[in-house]
Amino acid sequence: MGKNTVVTLRQMKERGEKISQVTCYDYSMARLVDAAGINMILVGDSLGMTMQGYKDTLPVTVDEMIIYGRSVVRGVENTLVVVDMPFMSYQISPAQALENAGRIMKETGCSAIKLEGGKTVDPAIKAITDAGIPVVGHVGMTPQSANAFGGFKVQGKGEENARRVLEDALAVQEAGAFAVTLECVPPRLAALITKKLDIITIGIGAGSCCDAQVLVCQDLLGMFGSFVPKFVKQYAQIGDQITEAFKAYDREVKEGVFPTEAQSFVKSDSSEEFLAQLDREY
Repeated sequence: MGKNTVVTLRQMKERGEKISQVTCYDYSMARLVDAAGINMILVGDSLGMTMQGYKDTLPVTVDEMIIYGRSVVRGVENTLVVVDMPFMSYQISPAQALENAGRIMKETGCSAIKLEGGKTVDPAIKAITDAGIPVVGHVGMTPQSANAFGGFKVQGKGEENARRVLEDALAVQEAGAFAVTLECVPPRLAALITKKLDIITIGIGAGSCCDAQVLVCQDLLGMFGSFVPKFVKQYAQIGDQITEAFKAYDREVKEGVFPTEAQSFVKSDSSEEFLAQLDREY
């Protein structure tokens, strides 16, 4: 298993090989993802909900993305790391977008950045890619624009909307992105977009015909049981296992069962005579 780069991922697409991506946000999880051989990590602004408890991604800042992104980069050897640009970090002007993209790249050490939107963000994508920074686009259901969509809803339903999503994806490619995420896009439309594009398509709720697939680590590990999106497959129930482990620890502490001699530094302890002396002195 070699190091994943923009070039090697493009070569995988050319050979018809599928590409794996997960979204994660911290050093310890990144190490596990890297060891598993996953091709790409996205440090998503979804950390606003997953790690910080917000109801959406909008409060996340560039500084926060840098902190989480830096942590993930430290945990990988071979997995390519992409860091999201958060809400209002690129929408004002191409110059603003380039400045923030440059900050994220320099301060995290990631390999690429991602931003949401189609035609409307083409100038930002072009400015960033012209500076030599690899970009992943994001069309379809774009969470930063969920308020405009009336919530987290499938995009590309009906002829007019399907045309819009395709044109947005083509525009992202024309602007210079090396990949584009298709979120909550009907599968036949996603397959057509993948056929029309030369760049990598990354599906999340977009069927199996995309070049790559992405899921959030916490979702695929079953760490949240209250809501499971339709497009998620849970490969484990780690949340239940973690809860049971915490319960066992809580019980053993309160019963005085933990720690035992096995978890104590018995050989390094002071002699009974010395401790008795300390007891007398103090």
